[in-house]
Amino acid sequence: MIHPSREQTENLKAPITSLPQDAPETRLGAHLLPGGEQTRFRVWSTTAGQVEVRVNGTLHPMTALGDCFFEAVLPVGAGARYLFVLDGQEVPDPYARFLPDGVHGEAEVDHPDAYTWKNTDWNGVALDGCVFYELHVGTFTPEGTYQAAQEKLPYLKELGITAVQMMPLAAYDGERGWGYDGVAMYAPHAPYGRPEDLMAFIDAAHGLGLGVFLDVVYNHFGPAGNYLSAYSPSYFTERFSSAWGMGLDYAEAHMRRYVTGNALMWLDEYGFDGLRLDATAAMQDDSPVHILQELAQEVHELGGTHLLLAEDHRNEPGLVLDDGLDGIWVDDFHHEVRVTLTGEQEGYYGGFQGSAAELAHVINRGWKYEGQFWSVTGEEHARGKSSDGLEAPSFVYCIQNHDQIGNRALGDRLQQHAKVSIQQFRGASTLLLTLPMTPLLFQGQEWAAETPFPFFSDHSGELGHLVTEGRKKEFAYFSDFEHLEVPDPQARSTFESAKLDWQEKDGGEHARTLGLYKTLLKLRSEDPVLQDRSRQHLSAGSEGEVLWVRQCNPAGERLLLWNVGKTEVTLGRLRLPHPLPTRVVLHSEQTDGPPTTLTSLPVGEVVLLGNV
Repeated sequence: MIHPSREQTENLKAPITSLPQDAPETRLGAHLLPGGEQTRFRVWSTTAGQVEVRVNGTLHPMTALGDCFFEAVLPVGAGARYLFVLDGQEVPDPYARFLPDGVHGEAEVDHPDAYTWKNTDWNGVALDGCVFYELHVGTFTPEGTYQAAQEKLPYLKELGITAVQMMPLAAYDGERGWGYDGVAMYAPHAPYGRPEDLMAFIDAAHGLGLGVFLDVVYNHFGPAGNYLSAYSPSYFTERFSSAWGMGLDYAEAHMRRYVTGNALMWLDEYGFDGLRLDATAAMQDDSPVHILQELAQEVHELGGTHLLLAEDHRNEPGLVLDDGLDGIWVDDFHHEVRVTLTGEQEGYYGGFQGSAAELAHVINRGWKYEGQFWSVTGEEHARGKSSDGLEAPSFVYCIQNHDQIGNRALGDRLQQHAKVSIQQFRGASTLLLTLPMTPLLFQGQEWAAETPFPFFSDHSGELGHLVTEGRKKEFAYFSDFEHLEVPDPQARSTFESAKLDWQEKDGGEHARTLGLYKTLLKLRSEDPVLQDRSRQHLSAGSEGEVLWVRQCNPAGERLLLWNVGKTEVTLGRLRLPHPLPTRVVLHSEQTDGPPTTLTSLPVGEVVLLGNV
């Protein structure tokens, strides 16, 4: 094909057609040829007149193919180390499949068949069956590796989890971080293990009946180690910008294929069951076919069950109904729960009032904002649209996740707030896991872990200082960032503090909370009423400061009552629009035996009643 100039691309009027998946232009970087004895190296660069590749210390010229492509086929196999040389300047490969020495170093030629798959009959997991468990590989275990995380998979299966969601794995600058500063999207982060270790983790999960999802960041690149612009500035554009810098130009065919090809790699080659797309509101695209639509189309054409979930605060049902994604992370439920329990009104919590009535509204409508005016944290605009076209599984709910913990000055969890008792935390957990919406847990939540999850990174020198100061400015509207001593994100001790303490779960209130989670997840999967994921059979309301949630379908009735007030409530005095079922299905504070009859509901506690 003839690659258009930057000016031509920016003024395109015709629909953008991405490069075919199997076109030579898409196979940039190093690719082992059949037989394993030769490797083809290919570069696309609009800036370089002469391109070479240095392999195992030896420099080789690359032949100009025209249209800014350069190629060399060399007698080297898997494991060879290489980098490209553009007009005499050594530059790492942004298409590298593995960077063992980090994003600034040499890449390794990978072997596509380095791992032999065992569970080849796996076909994915449906969204309405997902209970997500978000984990960060580096802090999920003391070792912080894929292999160590794999050893915990039977525990997650026993707990009742059905889908593991891994925080971003694309290679980023430094040894430790959250992963949202990825710069080499095709290379799994080396400190966690080799690519085949990641494949083994996914394969083992599938063998246990667990889906595996990956958080991917296609809206920006990290501040260090992004070498795409050295090959061509047209990957990026000044038409858009974000808090993280210059916008990605999805109208440029190579950037578009960089993104869509990366998604297909994770799903097809690594076997992930779906992707969580970070900050889709920041994926600005003026192409006739939005990049999200193309992603959805290509992913769903792979065969099997592959899901795409958007992290998007805009409450836009069109992400599912028009763009073809499968679900949306919904902030409103989390925020309303948090404000109800803590009374916080700082920052984005200022847009939520908190109460049994507000919680009922969010549950009935899926989210709070459906076009109302939003005037918080410097923003002033109408937010959201009606959610009527969405079914319950498309709403991903949580009571904590990496952001909502890590955005706090100390990275403290919900139950660690001074105003939140362990009973209230267990009450919120019961609500989350009995709703038909798709629930998400964050690592350790199931035992009310006390380990924090502060923001941490590993940028050296002045960049590290700038990142630390920039984070303080980003969250200046939270007073804790001013009067508390915020852990230094660059300090190794901050990272180490986030590692889960697995011994916690076996004692005291931790064990009691873990018991409740196991009971709830078993109930969610086996109770004939709760198995129904339709919003048509769901209604919610409030009586004073008691939230009630009713699920009534052909299988029976379940009525949840949560006391979010400050005084104990006598159940017989509640005036509800329907009679109270007489059987106690579950009580959030009793998990060590059969439920007993309750006459009152203490502060923070939940009772689930039924008629069958």
